[in-house]
Amino acid sequence: MTEELNKTVSVRPGEELDVGMIDSLLKARIAGLDGTPVIRQFASGHSNLTYSITYANKQLVLRRPPFGTRPKSGHSMIREFRVMNALKPVFPAVPETFFHIGDEDSPLGAEFYVMELVPGRKLERDIPESWGFGEEENRKLCVSFFQKLIDLHKVDYKAIGLGDFGKPEGYVERQVLGWNGRYEKALTDDVEDFADVRKWLEDHMPKGEVGHAVLHGDYRLDNVILSEENPFEIKAILDWEISALGDPLMDLGNTLAYWSQKGDPEEIVRMRMQPCTAPGMLTREEVCELYAKETGLDLSRFDYYLVAGVFRLAVILQQIYYRYYHGQTQNKAFAGFGVRVNQLGNYTRSLIEKSGF
Repeated sequence: MTEELNKTVSVRPGEELDVGMIDSLLKARIAGLDGTPVIRQFASGHSNLTYSITYANKQLVLRRPPFGTRPKSGHSMIREFRVMNALKPVFPAVPETFFHIGDEDSPLGAEFYVMELVPGRKLERDIPESWGFGEEENRKLCVSFFQKLIDLHKVDYKAIGLGDFGKPEGYVERQVLGWNGRYEKALTDDVEDFADVRKWLEDHMPKGEVGHAVLHGDYRLDNVILSEENPFEIKAILDWEISALGDPLMDLGNTLAYWSQKGDPEEIVRMRMQPCTAPGMLTREEVCELYAKETGLDLSRFDYYLVAGVFRLAVILQQIYYRYYHGQTQNKAFAGFGVRVNQLGNYTRSLIEKSGF
């Protein structure tokens, strides 16, 4: 396992796990574990809690929802567990999962699941200089990354037993109305209500959906594990808890909402969590061209999906900030999220102005 992947920290105050209880739980369900585990937390991630559980002979990962008030549908561990199990035979870029325990039976007080730790390289804000990447390598990595999303959207979800994973029809409307409502419920005194943005999203919804597919929901370069031997190969995609069935352009819009490039507002570029601004990386326009070519789908109204994706990101940050604002989490990293929400909301306004709708 590389240094890039193994970035863990001591478990944050208020988010501890009982080592003895976890040890007994795991050994009762996974054969061959030796010794007493060392439990640490992965440093990345602002939503669900991800723990590294290291035995002498095996490394595991435990995922659970955050503490405090949370939207249940947005932190569903069983959804993440189920979709990875179904995809694994036809779409190998998912970790192996071992078991899931629901809320009612959980000794943690919340549902959780355990999966393998996939060895490899994990990117964050920048590509390490030690990789020796130039524009050509960056572009190759970028194309590989978006091609994997295209491959996911081409999976026949009914054939792998996910036909009842959700109702794909009407996905856009449910998402827009759902995120708008969640934003209202998570409002704090120091953020704008962005009623104009929410109304625009409701008034300009596409009349029909371009198709239906398995959607990851949070596809980013910092959510994938790259092969140690071939960093252009994606070994595993992480964080499937908000996966669903629906219009694949919503998934692409969510991904490109995180994707910064030259010409974007400086405050938006500063928020980036992945090396999307590295020389050679595709622009959003180039990504859309690739996606349209590979899927044959009509992206003529993609501006709408991008606005929806950016506002959804603002809502996610506001939900996290709400917990911090009300003292439900002590993670100081969330203290500035209210400012970011206002910046993202204003960014959606500028995108709407440029959209031509």
